Amino acid sequence: MSDTYDVVIIGAGPGGYNCAIRAGQLGLKVACVEKNPTLGGTCLNVGCIPSKALLHASEMFAAAKHDFAGMGIKFGKLDLDLKQMMAQKDEAVDGLTKGVEYLFKKNKVERVNGHGRILGPGQVEVATPEGDVQVLKTRHIVIATGSEPATLPGIEIDEERIVTNTGAIALKNVPKKLVLIGAGVIGLELGSVWSRLGAEVEVVEYLDHCLPGADGEISKATRKTFESQGLNFHFGQKVTGVEKLKTKLKVNMEAVSGGETQTLDADAVIVAVGRRPYTEGLGLDKAGIATDKRGVIEVSDGHFRVAEGIWAVGDAIHGPMLAHKAEDDGVAVAELIAGKAGHVDYDLVPSVVYTNPEIAWVGRTEEQLKQAGIEYSKGKFPFQANSRARCNHETEGFVKILADKKTDRVLGAHMIGVGVGDMIHEVCVAMEFGGASEDIARTCHAHPTMSEAVRQAAMGVEGWTMQM
Repeated sequence: MSDTYDVVIIGAGPGGYNCAIRAGQLGLKVACVEKNPTLGGTCLNVGCIPSKALLHASEMFAAAKHDFAGMGIKFGKLDLDLKQMMAQKDEAVDGLTKGVEYLFKKNKVERVNGHGRILGPGQVEVATPEGDVQVLKTRHIVIATGSEPATLPGIEIDEERIVTNTGAIALKNVPKKLVLIGAGVIGLELGSVWSRLGAEVEVVEYLDHCLPGADGEISKATRKTFESQGLNFHFGQKVTGVEKLKTKLKVNMEAVSGGETQTLDADAVIVAVGRRPYTEGLGLDKAGIATDKRGVIEVSDGHFRVAEGIWAVGDAIHGPMLAHKAEDDGVAVAELIAGKAGHVDYDLVPSVVYTNPEIAWVGRTEEQLKQAGIEYSKGKFPFQANSRARCNHETEGFVKILADKKTDRVLGAHMIGVGVGDMIHEVCVAMEFGGASEDIARTCHAHPTMSEAVRQAAMGVEGWTMQM
């Protein structure tokens, strides 16, 4: 193994491995340092991928239990084989992590197993699992260490009964009573999995609404949707501690505004209160790299450079903590190092909640536009009026498009419904090219499709929506 490189990347999650592969494609000599035994970071191993495998499987289970009979499909007794459900999840993870290994080999990326630490400009020290220490010399260093689950005071995570996303995708039994702390994206996804499989789910949220950062109308619709699915919300509440008893857990909470302590019994607790950058122990001080109080690395030039010859991407820097944002960051940095243009517009990074129905948005919310004093027009179309949705019995939700009142340029889109995680990208492309709502409205869409709702919402911006 050579110890001199063009680029050394610390971290092999979506930001790191995409940066490594793109740099290899551009002819650079690359090494990628990863402390875990498998590549792919949180996303592939304990985040995006395994959670989606469980979401899909649990949705099929729930559909068989509640919906098939109404479509004329009858069968015998329905049973849950949780062990097999977990096995198919693990199989998906294994295949994708091996896929990253293949791409490393194909693009001549050297994988270095160990904990990376910056010694100074051009030097990365790697402490291997065997206890050896190796120093890699390089022209450029890329910090792509991702993030870890945030925790709360008074709560001891054991990843068995009190879990983060890591333990929540590996529970050995369906808990009879599950308390979910946090009504954000991760919490709603994991909570919906176990709810469909039979758990009684209580959701405790510090704010007075779910999905912080989402459009207000979407947030309200989300609450209504999940309440109809059996989730019970406790808004405006803060968890003060979790007591571990022999056979159960006791979750103590009190109103944010003050008041008496209330207690919820639980068999398992999922802590989903956000994530924080994994930037400790990287030797940032030796490189003169500053972080804020949360550990987020400050970018000096607006284009990922944090010091001379040192770059940072993904969850380690400001911007949406999303795998696809990290992927784009990694590619942009690789191209900048290779002398090409590299840029990511964080205003056009879509957000998706992979529940059933899905929730997706991009651009500004109505609340943000009002706060900024921007006059806008709105078009909205319900899936109840969409032909394909009616055929599929998937009529919950709507599509909303916001456009500048004067120029008609699309400023944001907000959706809740089956499959909207794929539909949002049509609006992303339109916004990337500075498109108007009329551009979407006058683009022919196949009939009958769910995506016609996007076109109809765009038509609604100028008031000519046609009910299907």
